Amino acid sequence: MKRSRLPLTALRSFEVAGRHTSFSRAAEELHVSQAAISRQIRELETTLSTPLFERLHRKVVLTETGKALLTQLTASFDGIERMLADIAARCQTKTARVSSDASLASCWLIPRLDRFRRANPDIDVVLDVDPRLIEFRAEQAELALRFSFHNTSWANSEAERLAYAYETPVVAPVLLANGAPIEKPGDLRRFTLLHEESREHWKNWFRLAGEEEADVRAPGPMYADMALSKQAALLGHGVALVDLLYMQDELAAGTLIRPFATELNSGGYFLVARNLSKLSEPARIFADWIRAEFAASVAALSSTKGERSVLGAASGHIPSTRLSEPLN
Repeated sequence: MKRSRLPLTALRSFEVAGRHTSFSRAAEELHVSQAAISRQIRELETTLSTPLFERLHRKVVLTETGKALLTQLTASFDGIERMLADIAARCQTKTARVSSDASLASCWLIPRLDRFRRANPDIDVVLDVDPRLIEFRAEQAELALRFSFHNTSWANSEAERLAYAYETPVVAPVLLANGAPIEKPGDLRRFTLLHEESREHWKNWFRLAGEEEADVRAPGPMYADMALSKQAALLGHGVALVDLLYMQDELAAGTLIRPFATELNSGGYFLVARNLSKLSEPARIFADWIRAEFAASVAALSSTKGERSVLGAASGHIPSTRLSEPLN
């Protein structure tokens, strides 16, 4: 087919529908009606004299020809997007677009972000808070910071581990002021246990601390993420399991107290991008800064007297069995 006769609108509709295997989601992404998507794909199939989708009850499935065409189109459209974004970026303010989940953003990144601004006043950081792993398309963030319980790599992207995650109990001093002293891990059950997504967190920590028969089924607030459970602990609402990286400032200031050194291995933190070696200049500078900041946080924790290193998987820790979705 001659280039002048390429059905570009239909090809774009097919690529989006094929990527989502859904005509309705393609319509949402392209801001057109589902009927328009269906009509354009039918016309493309007529032009090519072959079906690209199998229409099943309530869903569509790509044919082998459709799969081959989708692979080519996605690579081509992605290349066009990147080229246009690169051209536009040369004429715009330097911007590093970064995606992060809410807890990592509020507990770790934002308290440090002003340091990046002072060191790089010519780069604007656009922070998108979203728990989902993005596809790194032209209109989305170029970098993502993510916590994951289990995954270490994801499709169509590169991931670099920045640090391991270790959770430990923390409590506000006000809760300890008028009660009996905490001498053993089981004493924590005298307080309200603050939960993040699942009661399995505390069950696993008590088991690691030697309390095999710990009963953590007693009612206690359940929070959607660690930032909320940390805030509740700061307010004296109970005892929370919080990642060491998330509470360095509070431990130093004495607004949170760590009664035991036992640490539960609960995953890791990752820097994720489509291609970490081909970042724009602002994104590369931000990525290097993030690596340095995580290294500094890890070093500070590792040098703290009586605490285990968080540089690698420490023996004696058990993995978390949180009932939570992985990165994607």
